[in-house]
Amino acid sequence: MPEGKGFTMKNGEGASSPGQGMPPVDFSTFILSLYSSALVQLGEMEDPATGAKGKNMDLAKQTIDMIIMLEKKTRGNLDNDEVNLMTSLLHEVKLAFVRAKG
Repeated sequence: MPEGKGFTMKNGEGASSPGQGMPPVDFSTFILSLYSSALVQLGEMEDPATGAKGKNMDLAKQTIDMIIMLEKKTRGNLDNDEVNLMTSLLHEVKLAFVRAKG
């Protein structure tokens, strides 16, 4: 698949077609998505699907572990902004985990 192109659905529309109100698919958006999911799993944010807050510490730990794995696997391949974002989000989500565990 060419860089910057989303897949095409049967009806000819791309999954990330402009004008659908979705952010572009890039590394920062992906990491922010994982971070947000972890905050929902830690009960720090409402679940967008239900509007309720709830904790799932096992799932939150797995999500944090995925972010850590991505940080290790992408080391040396990110630009400065991506490195700073990754470092900051990892720090914040680890603190949130400790607070939720408390």
